[in-house]
Amino acid sequence: MPCFNWLLVATLLALAGSWNVVHADDKSERNCSTIPPYLPPTAVNTTLRLQALRETMRSLNVSAYIIPGTDAHLSEYIAQRDARMAYMTGFTGSAGTAVVTRNKAVLWTDSRYWVQAERQMDCNWELKRDVSISSITAWLIQEVTDPDGIAFDPFLLSIGTYESYRYNLSPANMVLKSLPDNMVDKIWIDRPPVPSDKLICLPDRIVDSLSSKISPFCHLRRHLVERSWRIKVEQIRSQMRDNPYKPTAVLLSALDETAWLFNMRGNDIPYNPFFYSYTLLTLDEIWLFVHIDRVTEEMKVYLNAGCNQTDCVQLIEYNQVRTMLKDYLTRPGVKVWIGTEYTNYALYELIISEEKSLTSDYSPVLTSKAVKDETEQRILRDAHVRDAVAVIQLLMWLERVVPEGKETEMTAAQFVNECRRKQNDSRGPSFETISASGPNAALAHYSPSNETSRKLTVTEMYLVDSGGQYLDGTTDITRTVHWGTPTDMQKEAFTRVLMGNIEISRTIFPSGTRGVYMEMLGRRALWEVGLNYGHGTGHGVGNYFGVHEWPVGFQSNNIPFREGMFTSIEPGYYKENDFGIRIEDVVVTVPAHNKYGNNYLTFETVSLVPYDKKLIDTSLMSPEQLQWLDTYYLTIRKLLGPELDRQGLTEEKEWMLKHTEPFQRSTAAGAVSSFSLTLTALATALIHNLL
Repeated sequence: MPCFNWLLVATLLALAGSWNVVHADDKSERNCSTIPPYLPPTAVNTTLRLQALRETMRSLNVSAYIIPGTDAHLSEYIAQRDARMAYMTGFTGSAGTAVVTRNKAVLWTDSRYWVQAERQMDCNWELKRDVSISSITAWLIQEVTDPDGIAFDPFLLSIGTYESYRYNLSPANMVLKSLPDNMVDKIWIDRPPVPSDKLICLPDRIVDSLSSKISPFCHLRRHLVERSWRIKVEQIRSQMRDNPYKPTAVLLSALDETAWLFNMRGNDIPYNPFFYSYTLLTLDEIWLFVHIDRVTEEMKVYLNAGCNQTDCVQLIEYNQVRTMLKDYLTRPGVKVWIGTEYTNYALYELIISEEKSLTSDYSPVLTSKAVKDETEQRILRDAHVRDAVAVIQLLMWLERVVPEGKETEMTAAQFVNECRRKQNDSRGPSFETISASGPNAALAHYSPSNETSRKLTVTEMYLVDSGGQYLDGTTDITRTVHWGTPTDMQKEAFTRVLMGNIEISRTIFPSGTRGVYMEMLGRRALWEVGLNYGHGTGHGVGNYFGVHEWPVGFQSNNIPFREGMFTSIEPGYYKENDFGIRIEDVVVTVPAHNKYGNNYLTFETVSLVPYDKKLIDTSLMSPEQLQWLDTYYLTIRKLLGPELDRQGLTEEKEWMLKHTEPFQRSTAAGAVSSFSLTLTALATALIHNLL
């Protein structure tokens, strides 16, 4: 799944007019120029909500209120109860900022959502076709006369976002008013409550129910946890003690930080197994801020919550984090280490002094989590094997049914989700499936809806970007296929995208190299013929965590690669109003064995689904690229064949073998027999049984 680099997004805004998936007719979008204004059935009446908010603003002497589309943890996906921008505007897109003044209401969002905004907002709202803070602040300077009248909820702004607002408003002598009690929450009468389900901890191991199909005496028990929360706490404390600036505490604000530290999971955020939480970890105390009524007695025992020693977790109510942090900062000699990328301004403004704070881009928990231990690596590989079964089932099914002309983007997305649901230890999708045919695939973040879903045909290219959450890992994979006869342009573009994927995957680099220095390898084959793509080339992937796991990847603000990091590699190409191509695999950094050097790394692909041979022009590829491809297909056969045997999927195995035939006939890739795959399955079972 592509993770947008907003510098690249800015360059794409000029293309916006052709990005609309469907050119809406007069009845699907609002028309505020008529008398009376026309509103489609999809528009939300926000009159009463705006009236209530403005009354609250007047009582607090606020002239303008900024409403971001995020939550207090700066999460990629947010719970419905945190969708304040959507509640006020009616617009449900994932990116945007709303501003309400005493007499105006304005939404800023990017080109992916312009049509959606026109369909969902009523005429109380003006749409600004921009996403930049400079555009918002320029409008505020023009509209607001009170220099102290612009307010915001500091829990909903990152440190960097706040600084951008402050910098842009300061020439006009305007300042932001921090109001920690959210004004939208005050008027949101039917705001969804915090989930009531109990929090869980990851089991140390799970039993593979499929193992009994190999032998009734063989029950595979797969370890899930190598490092207990106590070990992780000590690792972070060790980093604190070794830091020359001598922090006395680490503050964790991102939801995945606390979940990782304590090996805990929840169900508060769509597509992500996180729960509302903060952690303040000191050298001799552990403060966990959660909704305590969701913590079972067993969980309290697990957390050693009944004591006051250095390895005891003190449970504190979630909404007390600001108060308790303020109290901690009154202690003499304390210094709190924070990662600025994921700490909200509400907490940072308490520790802004240099004496009290130590800042880095990412907390030591995020950088530690980025390197998977041996168990995490093994089980994440296992999850990708089972996930490949589901994707192959989708591709095989589509190959058979698309010529009948009955299937759509939406039915394909539903099918792959159902295939994943049947896999062992499935916990649902890891994001909303991108199922896109023809011109819809030219939109990198498109997902089908009732209004936009196209019928799948043999005359169009089809792109499916999907992923799953499993108890042992998170997956993300994209394949692009054509069921008819692709054009020469489509084949060349696909092949060059594949060449970019391969060139990054096969590169060898010193440990500690930043991904941004390798990113152009994914684009070089496209650049050679004047093609490019407008999104990032890869992002980190978690172990039953977020599908976009920072800070791993190929952007300038990602950390250097070390052994044991998982990232996606996903170059693409998108021809406006015609087709889109993306090839995405998840890889892990492993030691590279070369002639002279040591401490070098390369990538090993853990996604295990073949590419569409119909779209590959081998004449454009080098012998080294073809050899890499054949080796990869041999790996698919070795790892996926036994799993298909275990699940009794004979037809899927035949499909896999057909689509992984070697490109270079001299290679040994084609020599993997069904008998050898069966032996591999038995060997794998015995090895797992010993772990």
